[in-house]
Amino acid sequence: MSQQQVDEETPLLRPVQQQKKARTPLPLRQFSIILFLQLAEPLTSQVIAPFAPQLIRDIGITDGDETRVGHYVGLMFSLFFVAQAVTVLHWSRLSDHIGRKPVILIGLFGLSISMYCFGLSRTFSGLVLSRALNGALNGNIGVMKGMMVDITDSTNLPQAYAYMPIAWSGGATIGPLIGGLLSRPVDQFPNVFGQSQFLKTYPYFLACAVPATFSVLAWVVAFLFLRETIPTKVTLGRWLREKYHKDSTPVEGPVTRSRSTDSFSANADDSKPLPLRALLIPRVIIASGNYAALSLLDIAFRDVQPLFFATPLELGGLGLDPPLIGKILAVYGVINGLFQVFFFADLHDRFGSKTLYSVSIAAGIPMMITFPIINAIARVQGLSLMVWVIVGLQITSSIILNMAYACVFIYIAAASPNQASLGATNGIAQLGVSIVRAIGPASATSTFSLSIKNPHHAWIIYYYMIALACIGIWASLFLPRQLWKNQR
Repeated sequence: MSQQQVDEETPLLRPVQQQKKARTPLPLRQFSIILFLQLAEPLTSQVIAPFAPQLIRDIGITDGDETRVGHYVGLMFSLFFVAQAVTVLHWSRLSDHIGRKPVILIGLFGLSISMYCFGLSRTFSGLVLSRALNGALNGNIGVMKGMMVDITDSTNLPQAYAYMPIAWSGGATIGPLIGGLLSRPVDQFPNVFGQSQFLKTYPYFLACAVPATFSVLAWVVAFLFLRETIPTKVTLGRWLREKYHKDSTPVEGPVTRSRSTDSFSANADDSKPLPLRALLIPRVIIASGNYAALSLLDIAFRDVQPLFFATPLELGGLGLDPPLIGKILAVYGVINGLFQVFFFADLHDRFGSKTLYSVSIAAGIPMMITFPIINAIARVQGLSLMVWVIVGLQITSSIILNMAYACVFIYIAAASPNQASLGATNGIAQLGVSIVRAIGPASATSTFSLSIKNPHHAWIIYYYMIALACIGIWASLFLPRQLWKNQR
């Protein structure tokens, strides 16, 4: 029986932090409702992906020029994130004052109305306004993350975040299936819808109506069963009066900076939300910056990967047909969701947030390097077993990268100066992500187009993607090994 060596530097009492706490059971009822509500956003955002190019052709804005279709499709997708970037911080801050539930209800209402409007739009301006309305009224991303933290503690928060890919993967898989199956139903199912003059006039309404109606159902579920997690809140009317009339009693108390830690606290009441300026502290900026860097890397990869798979072999791609590409992405979605659910929490408990995040973000480099390797082997051997092995390695690297999301969410929650400012902190983080998601797809796909047009620039896309991975790794160096201690 081995005996631990003891000397004069050995502490007599084991620090409390080293004692492993038992994991608190998740509040399954409320947790399941939040996951259900999260399905609405990926459903509404991804349902238009299969028919977006044909929709742009049908409204006639390109005048038959196929080279302009991609430009307008990209513009339509980017406008959602532009509108979201303008409003997401305001919705998140509002949830700290009036409660999470009212903001979530407003967001679900906005999703529903905007999708019905999108299905009824017959001009590009109508499509643009519908997408902008979708992004502007939807502040649920940061708010639901805040609510997830509200109902958990430090022992089960990693487990809760591990389940989030289920909602996103499920919605991102079902959405395109609905869009592809129900767009132009008169042409696809003439025996069922052939006599419907309405669907002949609005061929994409049915595909948009399904996620819009789901958002209505989600609104009803939230209204009836979702419990508010903010213990002290004010009414919307009172908050507006206090915000715009300076003579009213301010919501926030005086703010001071703690000398020993990089945090703020309200002198009068730590349960009150802090002003925006008090949240722009280094730890919030570091956590938000890492989230933005991760999202930029991930969304660039998500947009380039299907392009690479579909590009002819001689131009640097793999030359796969759309059904096979869809199967590869579907397999990835299923495996990723299962891996995060069954393995992330245990890995996080074993290695901690910093180590797991660093390993995950570093997986972006082999994930990008596999692109030219796949093409080089396929040129020599065709679609051989070795090609599929490396494709599998790329998918594995992508799954590892996705663990970084749950880690960075934990850092963002810990960065909040107090519990009452959690929504605003998530809003700041989501603001940066919305900005990079607005510019990321266009920059990545444009760089890919440049690399396949000129053989001398063939590797420029991979240099660009590896540079994004290196930026993410560099940003991760600023994250502390021990989570910040907030006043929760």
